[in-house]
Amino acid sequence: MDFIDLKTQQAKIREQLDSRMNKVLEHGQYIMGPEVQELETRLAGFTGVKHCISVSSGTDALLIAMLALGIGTGDEVITSPFTFIATGEMIALLGARPVFVDIDPQTYNLDPSLVEKAITAQTMAIMPISLYGQCADFDAINAIAERHGIPVIEDGAQSFGATYNGRRSCALSTIGCTSFFPSKPLGGYGDGGACFTDDDELASKMRQIRVHGQDRRYNHPLIGINGRLDTLQAAILLAKLDIFSEEVQMRGTIGSRYSKKLCDTCITPHIASANTSVFAQYCIQVSERDRFVKNLKGKGVPTAVHYPIPLHLQPAFTYLGYKNGDFSVSEKVASRIVSLPIYPYLSEKDQNFIVMCAKEALS
Repeated sequence: MDFIDLKTQQAKIREQLDSRMNKVLEHGQYIMGPEVQELETRLAGFTGVKHCISVSSGTDALLIAMLALGIGTGDEVITSPFTFIATGEMIALLGARPVFVDIDPQTYNLDPSLVEKAITAQTMAIMPISLYGQCADFDAINAIAERHGIPVIEDGAQSFGATYNGRRSCALSTIGCTSFFPSKPLGGYGDGGACFTDDDELASKMRQIRVHGQDRRYNHPLIGINGRLDTLQAAILLAKLDIFSEEVQMRGTIGSRYSKKLCDTCITPHIASANTSVFAQYCIQVSERDRFVKNLKGKGVPTAVHYPIPLHLQPAFTYLGYKNGDFSVSEKVASRIVSLPIYPYLSEKDQNFIVMCAKEALS
């Protein structure tokens, strides 16, 4: 059994993939070809945002967003310690300081009630992560940010396609960022990502930053990076985008089925009333996680842990001075969380087998 099955989806859209990719091979515009603009237009329309800027990865999307906002040495960015390292890593790479705020114990997203007390004169942005497929509480976070004149960057690497109060992930803040890593809800066959904004000036800056800060050939008003999305990846994503809305619904059905069957035996995902989730991961909390994982592995059921060590306890962030106990909710969840297989084409038969194995392991 696969943890994530990409082959079934590929077989379903093989004709469209081949056609799209062959067209790129024929015109030969491998960098910034017409498929890139087509993808950006369609993604902007999907989210309801004015500008989509495709980029080379979800990590680079965060970096480009912060560069556009002028974040640098000595600045602070508030974010969650319970996430993949890329979020804190990009803040630190710019010479800024990640300022961690603990998570809500139900949604695992940034706890808005703790954000305001973390704001200082050096705070240049708030970066909530929309973890596991559902958006953070953006109305509450945006209200705090507005009071202090601080931009908000959504790390929507896991939530593209989800909604919050009827609005799409990546259309909820100053800049939304997402990833097209192959395992994401909308994933390519390599690295890729995008930034979204309604702000014309920020959009212009981000477009320049992704091509070495260039506004026209060999003229560089800004310091930038090589952050472009390959045309072949754009072509692949266009083929996948045709069935994306259908797959989002399928993910929702599978996630809901898991919760219905497992809610009496473990802590299942809590989807806030304002939210829909794309279930980028389906995560439960268990005691004796090592034993649980070993039991499922013995029955051929793969699992993963997203994430076992919060960022404030990562060796790379020792210099920040955080210690064990500083973010108790994140630490507790990190010690108990485990992900079960989920993808749009997970059959009900296979899912029932996973549930059966999980219940036996939890008994």
